[in-house]
Amino acid sequence: MIDGINEVVGRIISVVAILFAAIIIYDVFMRNFYGEPTRWAFDLTKQLYGFYFIMLGGYALRHQAHVRVDLLTSRLGRNARRWVEAAGYVIFFFPFAWVFARRSWDFAMTSYGQREVTYGAVQLPVYPLKIAMFVAAVLLLIQGISEFLKLVLNKTDHLEPMEPLDVR
Repeated sequence: MIDGINEVVGRIISVVAILFAAIIIYDVFMRNFYGEPTRWAFDLTKQLYGFYFIMLGGYALRHQAHVRVDLLTSRLGRNARRWVEAAGYVIFFFPFAWVFARRSWDFAMTSYGQREVTYGAVQLPVYPLKIAMFVAAVLLLIQGISEFLKLVLNKTDHLEPMEPLDVR
């Protein structure tokens, strides 16, 4: 169920990339062909990109797309790698994800309480993006729970022994 939630969120959020690309193209067109740049496009695309980037963390974890440093585990067998990764979730991932969720909640509620806006030419509300940070943190945390359970229950398919890369 968790995988399905992050899959749906990832596919929906991926459409935001098309939206901010369209806004950038519109702004460039208005600036170059009509000599009238928009006052809102830069701030809006910055916020849309931030939203896009932060909301895809759980989706990326679901698809094993985060950066990994497998220098030590690349030569381990499947079972050993599974338990090393599970320990990594317990020692590193869950504490980070919990702090991220907790602090982003505080951050979002402060911003919402102040009705925080940008300081640019057009004052856009900032609190929706900060609330999205909290939602993204929760999605990342629950996806981590899913990945951890897959490791513990031996339901992973990405842990086959790896050949060391030749970097010569």
